[in-house]
Amino acid sequence: MKIVFKNAVIYKNGRMTSEDLFLSDKMVSDPFLRPDFVVDAAKYCIFPGFADVHVHFREPGFSYKETISSGTAAAARGGYTRACTMPNLHPVPDSRTHLDTQLAIIEKDAKIRVYPYGAITTEQKGDALAPMEEMEKAVAFSDDGRGVQSAERMEAAMKKAAALDKMIAAHCEDESLLHGGYIHDGVYAAAHGHKGICSQSEWGPIQRDLALAEKTGCAYHVCHISCAESVALIRQAKKRGINVTCETAPHYLTLCEEDIQEDGRFKMNPPLRSRADREALVQGLLDGTIDMIATDHAPHTAEEKGRGLAGSLMGVVGLETAFPVLYTHLVKTGILPLERLIQLLSDNPCRRFGLGACDIRPGMWADFTVFDLEAAYTVDPDTFLTMGRATPFAGAQVWGRCLLTVCDGRIAWRDPAADTMPQTL
Repeated sequence: MKIVFKNAVIYKNGRMTSEDLFLSDKMVSDPFLRPDFVVDAAKYCIFPGFADVHVHFREPGFSYKETISSGTAAAARGGYTRACTMPNLHPVPDSRTHLDTQLAIIEKDAKIRVYPYGAITTEQKGDALAPMEEMEKAVAFSDDGRGVQSAERMEAAMKKAAALDKMIAAHCEDESLLHGGYIHDGVYAAAHGHKGICSQSEWGPIQRDLALAEKTGCAYHVCHISCAESVALIRQAKKRGINVTCETAPHYLTLCEEDIQEDGRFKMNPPLRSRADREALVQGLLDGTIDMIATDHAPHTAEEKGRGLAGSLMGVVGLETAFPVLYTHLVKTGILPLERLIQLLSDNPCRRFGLGACDIRPGMWADFTVFDLEAAYTVDPDTFLTMGRATPFAGAQVWGRCLLTVCDGRIAWRDPAADTMPQTL
């Protein structure tokens, strides 16, 4: 097939340009005559496929919550062509054998590129280091779901990862400071009689790990930061030349504790924090302290999320809402340029995690997503492709509908109502 997207607005080389996009034999092509299919793309924007470095696809071990098939379908619908899966699975990918078990499912069922993490410690128990040298196919190492509590263990992990030229991606949480908390230790918790989680439980381990990263030279990535102190610590560390990057999530950038309702769909870890924390995160996006946005997509069953704030499991889904929520709250409001959002969703995560080139240029496999930014709609979890339904954005009006996602020259998602989009490449 030879396909042309005419008069499209395309993100290339860090800016939006208006030009035609030519595809031939599943690859981006130089201009040609007599196409087989023409798309009038004047109303649309074409972006490189997004990359999410923090998702939970739950398989193997918890396929009643999500599978590789359903998770990657949801990702493609959200414009993602790459995803990095966290290791809180069964079996935990803490050895070559266990990692290969996950890779076999990915090879069979994934609709986009999936890159699994290897665990830092055996069974993620925080004790013995996992045999990292066996897991050369791991994108990085993490014990996400719980923090590595021992400074000595983390230092040993960083030394080993540095020797292997691999990165440590840390879930930073000091369990000694949790005291049974499950939402932010702020005004909402106090007013409604809930147990709170203090911000120090997050920024304390970050402070510890930054010193260890400086000492060991390890490439260090901080997962899902949520508070102002974390932003400040990472900003200072970058100025000192420490090899550190970080991510935050759409819900921390657009919601705060003032938005919490007595519903499990507002419960995640770390929790929604104060308005001042949210503002500090946005400032971190603007000044480059925060390198990327990841969803921490974490599906659970309806029963697991239906026990209120105190009883529900932590975690919300986010792959199908990330771009429209961020575009609506940050770009349409003039807070963040569209180009900066695409850098945070595609360029930066691909570069830092070595996920391959994300350029739209001749000679590359077609790997992009098409959005109608003028399409407004209401978030309806019942229409999600993910098996999870818990989202704090249910019922919200957003702009930006994904019409098509192409991964490695294959259509991974096509909106059934998008009659103008090709059905095959």
